[in-house]
Order: sequence, then structure tokens, then C-alpha cells
Amino acid sequence: MTRWPLPQPMAQALAEAARAAALGEVPIGAVVVKDGAVVAAAHNAPRSLADPTAHAEILAIRAAALALGSERLSGCELWVTLEPCAMCAGAIAHARIERLYYGAPDPKGGAVEHGARVFDQPQCLHRPDVYPGIGEAEAAEQLRAFFRKRR
Repeated sequence: MTRWPLPQPMAQALAEAARAAALGEVPIGAVVVKDGAVVAAAHNAPRSLADPTAHAEILAIRAAALALGSERLSGCELWVTLEPCAMCAGAIAHARIERLYYGAPDPKGGAVEHGARVFDQPQCLHRPDVYPGIGEAEAAEQLRAFFRKRR
């Protein structure tokens, strides 16, 4: 477990992930912050919404864009419990998210430090500052517990 208190946005992202798990969704949560205030929060909902793009990051980015009235989320931070996939990393770049904080790495499906490494590609339109491992133990345990129950 973390030896210090988690930053509030990551604690909120973990709470969103718990909501997803309670609905039978893979427990991933995301929070968008601007100027220290939470603008949007979401959890995974592909099954609930019958939408393969309804990842926590995508839903949080959509909600933040609506709340801020712009498709560009300059000056925003995204806090997410799991390393984003290629789709979500692309959305992060298109939204111009300034900083990305994520909990657990995802060697199988992640695309930030694993796999496609979207932000390292020359075609990437924008590269956020990336801070991995925030709340990693808590996020990884949520995922392990969820999949243990399903097996």
C-alpha cells in the first residue's frame, strides 16, 4: 500500500473504479482536474452503455469538454487508475491534456509506457507530462480482486 496519503484526484479515481466494479465493469476510474478543481469524473462503462469506447478516460474527457465548453482541455490534468490504452492515449493527445497521472501499469493493453507508446510516436499531436505509479498498489489490488471474483 501507499506509505503516504493519495492525492485527492487519485482517491476519487479509485472511488470511481469501485463504482465500475459494483456494476460488473472492469474497475477503472478517471478524473479531470483544472486549476485544482475536479471538472469531471467517470468510470468504465462499455458493458453498461453497450459502447466499446466507454472507457473511463474517454467518458471523463467528454464530460470535461462539455463542462468547460471546449474540445481542448489545455491546462487540465487526467488522473486514471490504469495506464491508458491506445484509444485513450489518442484522445488524451487530441484533447491536449497537460498532465497524465496513472496508477497501475498495463503491460498487456497499455499504450503509454507499454505497447504502442503513443506519446513517443512522431505523429502524436501533443505529449502530456506523464506521472506513472500514483496509487499503483491500490489500483492493482482493485483489478486483482475484481478478476479473482470473476474466475
